[in-house]
Amino acid sequence: MLSFDVVAAFGLATFLLALAPGPDNIFVLTQSAVSGARSGVIVVLGLCTGLVFHSVAVALGLAALIQASATAFTALKFAGAAYLLYLAYQAFRAPAQGIGGGGAPKLRPAALYRRGLIMNITNPKVAIFFLAFFPQFTDPAQGALALQIAQLGLIFVFMTFVVFGSIALAAGGLSGWLTRTPRAQSVINKLAGVVFVGLAAKIALSER
Repeated sequence: MLSFDVVAAFGLATFLLALAPGPDNIFVLTQSAVSGARSGVIVVLGLCTGLVFHSVAVALGLAALIQASATAFTALKFAGAAYLLYLAYQAFRAPAQGIGGGGAPKLRPAALYRRGLIMNITNPKVAIFFLAFFPQFTDPAQGALALQIAQLGLIFVFMTFVVFGSIALAAGGLSGWLTRTPRAQSVINKLAGVVFVGLAAKIALSER
């Protein structure tokens, strides 16, 4: 079991890391501004599920394989970049819709959740970061390392949900004002597309 001091230190570090600008929270910010707070929170749930996946990967040693294999790392990062480019394509083609307009229907919760999940799972930098970060807070004398890593993963997921959820609520509060007219909606959609392209480039150009 983790000691209170370790939990407190890890929780604070995780909170600060979640606040730092990165692909995931920028993704949440963009989605919330375009589709509203509820949509943003659902995306956050998808991202957090991806963090659970990465935590399990670290506990089982799969992240070490990704770090050691250039082929696995490259395949995963280009899959993530391709998915983001697909989202950018959708954003650029999305019809403008003002309040009360009859534009395209909003994405269903399952589709939003899937966006967050795929966005996180296909980012190999997350798994490698976990592999480097988590062991610093483990101690073999405190029990099984896999169990400690699982506990750290739960803390990381919780803190990420709190921070990213707050970002979704804040950005979602502006969604109605930003999309009052078809022209404003069109601008927001194009900005979202540019953000997705930028995130895709960031992931595609990342190195181990």
